[in-house]
Amino acid sequence: MNAPFNRHVGLLVLDVTMSNPNGDPDMESEPRTRELDGLGMISPVSLKRKLRDLIGGESEVNSEVKIYSEVFEEAKKKLSLDPDNFKILEERGRDRDAIKAMDKAEFMQTFWDARMFGNTFLESLKDSELTKEQKKKKDDGGYAHLINTGTTQIGVGMSIAPIEVVRMTNTNKAGVESDKDRGMAPLAFRVVQHGIYCMPIFVNPSIAKKTGATAEDLDLLKFMLPYVYQHTASAIRPQISVLHAWFGEHKNTLGSCPEHLFINALTPKLKAGVTQPTSANDYDIPERDDLGDLLDRFKDVRDLVNE
Repeated sequence: MNAPFNRHVGLLVLDVTMSNPNGDPDMESEPRTRELDGLGMISPVSLKRKLRDLIGGESEVNSEVKIYSEVFEEAKKKLSLDPDNFKILEERGRDRDAIKAMDKAEFMQTFWDARMFGNTFLESLKDSELTKEQKKKKDDGGYAHLINTGTTQIGVGMSIAPIEVVRMTNTNKAGVESDKDRGMAPLAFRVVQHGIYCMPIFVNPSIAKKTGATAEDLDLLKFMLPYVYQHTASAIRPQISVLHAWFGEHKNTLGSCPEHLFINALTPKLKAGVTQPTSANDYDIPERDDLGDLLDRFKDVRDLVNE
């Protein structure tokens, strides 16, 4: 069986302004930083969650009608997608018994995020919740499709320069506690003043054959990336812009170019003399031509933002 697509490498370049791109639950939702050097960080699951939210849809109250994001509505039309084949496994309210009853073919055909990002559903199947027949099926490897690594791996997003965190107290006109007529959350608003972040993306066709990922699945990922922050904005991250969503397709399934060369060539750098950047103007941000001879080592290199 041939792989459904060549190997790909991507780089998401983000402009973060007065926003918290990924709060640390162990630090009262403080923007994540690396202790070594103060660089800002974004966890891979943070980006995956936003992609899942855009694709998954929500059910109307007391109805089975699904409400999808405008981004996914456009993707369905442009890519001619059948939404029944693009459901989300990691979603609230999932029917665990129905998922357990699926055979490998049905499971692989149904869940987009399981095909692209992998899943650990098997690990959550506790023996105490299984029937005797299901326990035997698990022991015999019949649920092997419910634990897989992903076709697409996302690296930790890192800021180019150390970040400065701004902290402010939130106030509320209506009190949260019953005996108070107003509310206050000291230092609850914690944001990055400004930072340019880069997140690498790696698409492995060798795993695609195992998870059932298709070229159509990859096309959907590419379609979503330019909109992933704009259409999942919140009060704590209102200003996160995708400056570039670079995607390079290798000439074959093994890879035709060392991927660190691609990533390094497209990673922004601080301009000479700048020590405390305050906007994107303080960076030299590469364009496609800055890849130089590396362009010849790829079948195609695209900036998904400018398509």
